[in-house]
Amino acid sequence: MADQGSQGKQLLSRHPSGVVFTIQNVVSTVNMDCKLDLKTIALLARNSEYNPKRFAAIIMRIREPKTTALMFASGQMVCTGAKSEQQSKLAARKFARIVQKLGFPAKFKDFKIQNMLSSCDIKFPIRLEGLSYSHDAFCSYEPEIFPGLIYRMRQSKMVLLIFASGKIILTGAKSEDDTHAAFENIYPVLTEFRKIQQ
Repeated sequence: MADQGSQGKQLLSRHPSGVVFTIQNVVSTVNMDCKLDLKTIALLARNSEYNPKRFAAIIMRIREPKTTALMFASGQMVCTGAKSEQQSKLAARKFARIVQKLGFPAKFKDFKIQNMLSSCDIKFPIRLEGLSYSHDAFCSYEPEIFPGLIYRMRQSKMVLLIFASGKIILTGAKSEDDTHAAFENIYPVLTEFRKIQQ
């Protein structure tokens, strides 16, 4: 179990508390720097769908790494579904190569991670009401609408969904370091609102 990292499993390093992060989704963008004929690509490329009435982009999928790309006529591409920064870059390169093989002069410019969604379990329950009350400037918590507390970090623009069970989803990161920094900031707050089991 401890050796999952070597198999390309989406494991981030541990926090000193023993909490392990798992990257669930990385969203990146690339500029292929050429105009694309979406109809031609859709006809020639496998695993692609194009329905211009519904959406002005081709949706293309590859299996390794398991990702989906949205390709726009402008040459812009959005790649989603990767489990690490490296996987996202590799997948985006593969998509660009598919377009090149179809005869378009696609390049690989301005690769950028736009969002990284990670999850973790801090292994203790949290008093969300108390947290919401004392950090009300950053929190929105309406349990009758959604069971999680939404915590917006001021300095990093990251958003955390915090559940009473101790499960946390971190989104808005541009790198794994962002995720770690946000968790470093929130962990002392979470321990302060740890629910003591009777």
